[in-house]
Amino acid sequence: MRTLCASTLIGEFFVIGFAGLVAMKDPDLTMGTVWTVCGIAMVMSVLLCGMIERPGGVQLGWALQIGLVLSGFVVPVMFFLGACFAGLWWASVHYGGKIDEAKARWAERQAEPDGARAQG
Repeated sequence: MRTLCASTLIGEFFVIGFAGLVAMKDPDLTMGTVWTVCGIAMVMSVLLCGMIERPGGVQLGWALQIGLVLSGFVVPVMFFLGACFAGLWWASVHYGGKIDEAKARWAERQAEPDGARAQG
């Protein structure tokens, strides 16, 4: 799960940065505001890569996904991109968990003595 989720979060890092460049063109927003918000979100996406397997890590990832979708109110294309990344996040968590379970079963089978494996 960690690898898939971290890949999604790194992709989001770049999308958030590019969205910040687009948001700078909004005359109602200051450059400081744009880069403070984008900077916090970008740092959060990188830090979450290491926190995924800790308690609350996946939930913080969902909070980032919600923020990404809501950023569509500033940069409209982010409604679409945020929804795409939320789908990727779901898939990373869901299928990553299944992959982790399969790896654990495989490791368990490899740890069995050869005689027990041949009988079962």
